[in-house]
Amino acid sequence: MSNEPDRERLQQLEARLKEAKGEEKQKKTGDEAYNQASFAWQMVIELTVGLLIGFGIGYGLDGLFGTKPIFMVLFMMLGFAAGMKVMLSTAAQMQKKAEDAQNAQNAAEEEGNGRG
Repeated sequence: MSNEPDRERLQQLEARLKEAKGEEKQKKTGDEAYNQASFAWQMVIELTVGLLIGFGIGYGLDGLFGTKPIFMVLFMMLGFAAGMKVMLSTAAQMQKKAEDAQNAQNAAEEEGNGRG
């Protein structure tokens, strides 16, 4: 009979621990995975748009001047370079955000450890 109140208290304690630790980390993991995927798609789109814009400009200039592959190839390379530059800046931005989030999490954990 005396085990029932102890068991209830233990279950309440476990529920509070799960609420304090487990659920928050699961939500952050899901959000983090979504952000990673959205950044990946953003980088793919940036590279593709750079190539398409370079192709369009080069194709238009080749049609205008009657020099078929020269400007198209040149501007596709320039479009690729521009897309890579934008893509790398997006990757740097993503890395900075991840580092800032990690630093904030470490600071919060240190503050929590100092109290307990």
